Amino acid sequence: MAPADAQLRVLSVHAHPDDEASKGAATMARYGAEGVRTVLVTCTGGEAGDILNPAADTDDVRADLAAVRLRELDDAVRIIGYDALYLLGYRDSGMPDTEANAHPDNFANADLDDATGRLVEIVRRERPQVIVGYARDRVYAHPDHVRVHEISVLAFERAGDPEWYPELGEPWQPLKLYYSNGFTRQRIRALHDWFVAQGDESPLAKWVEHMDERDAAAEEGGDGHDDALEQVTTTRIDVRDQIQVGRAALLAHRTQIPPDSFFFRVPLEVEQELHPWEEYVLARSLVGPGVHDGEYETDLFAGLRVVASP
Repeated sequence: MAPADAQLRVLSVHAHPDDEASKGAATMARYGAEGVRTVLVTCTGGEAGDILNPAADTDDVRADLAAVRLRELDDAVRIIGYDALYLLGYRDSGMPDTEANAHPDNFANADLDDATGRLVEIVRRERPQVIVGYARDRVYAHPDHVRVHEISVLAFERAGDPEWYPELGEPWQPLKLYYSNGFTRQRIRALHDWFVAQGDESPLAKWVEHMDERDAAAEEGGDGHDDALEQVTTTRIDVRDQIQVGRAALLAHRTQIPPDSFFFRVPLEVEQELHPWEEYVLARSLVGPGVHDGEYETDLFAGLRVVASP
């Protein structure tokens, strides 16, 4: 448990500019407003990303995409209210079997111990009680997302061990490690059903079809496991009052998110009613179990807060 006078601190690790806006932005906005120190680590510059907004697809943007995406990141960080941003300094790895994936400076090709050491140095400097990374996703499986999982787990284990990276600062042991669970089955189904009820074509129809196929395979005794969607949610953070912050942060990534994206087609008040949570998987805890009697945690700092005496 943290001392009563210690500031609570959470460190989020993300692969590319825009991931911090699509995964956990509202949670970090909520914690920041409560006085928690929020720290963002972005591992790559997003150089290999496509320009997904036709209005932003210009010669000038294409000529300097890395700089443009970092400016977008700065805007999103300001909107969310992060206290600190660290760039791990790697090149975007791109998808497997692409030209970018072979670049020697990309994140996926980096030495794993060296990449973990960069994160450990930040952890020891910032001293977070909580780290948020990604689960190992074998469905989308972007190499940079896989590497975020790897270094987050290793940094959690090594940051407090004086035998690892003794030159990178005084050891600090985080107490909880979470995986951000951006699109859970419940959220996908709730939003899909809303589109259908409006008589609209659901942009999530393929996701729902995929889930149904996996369920059918499981019922028939086949492999129904799906790492991307089957992570068991342990923790739900109520962010109904911060959902708009997450939307604004997404819009800051103009090259990646067109303003007519399905993210914004569900009215704010509808999303607040349908699914007002951001969800996480508690992967490691040094303060005991985070879920009791089948209920969700409602706080990433569950088990860490000290209630002041009256």
